[in-house]
Amino acid sequence: MKHFKVFILARSAVIAALYFLLTYFVAPIAFGPVQFRVGEALTLLPLLFPESVIGLTVGCFLANVLSPYGWYDMLFGTLATLIAALLTYVIGRSLSGRKIVIRAVYGTIPPVIVNALILPLIWLFFSGDTLYYLNFLTIFGTQSAVILVLGIPLIIALSKLKFLNRSKISI
Repeated sequence: MKHFKVFILARSAVIAALYFLLTYFVAPIAFGPVQFRVGEALTLLPLLFPESVIGLTVGCFLANVLSPYGWYDMLFGTLATLIAALLTYVIGRSLSGRKIVIRAVYGTIPPVIVNALILPLIWLFFSGDTLYYLNFLTIFGTQSAVILVLGIPLIIALSKLKFLNRSKISI
């Protein structure tokens, strides 16, 4: 059982590191109303790995340390990721008998909607950006693009890799 816990912790850490690095390397386009944060492709991982909720949250927090929006992005942006990851996990559990494509499509909803709702509020309250509805639409669009183009193919490919399935781990 101890090996299993170490494996879960290690997977969370790898996910956090990947999210951070994927955001760091595209930092100029990873923040603001029009953002293509490549790390968001990982937001479907809670469909397969519950521990990815923690990994995504930590990775987002670390990435948001780089944010030009300061502490409020570190706090509220990370909170948005946590909420979206938890909701994605719940969707994955509730649709566990369905094909991965169906789960992935439904799993796209929380990270897109939660980020589209919360991020413009951060800018509205903390930086005086009054274009809430326009920012909602741009985040909705860019989040959707990243998750649909990168996230869904990633989650489908990962679901087919037998060695990633934790039920196959020998303890």
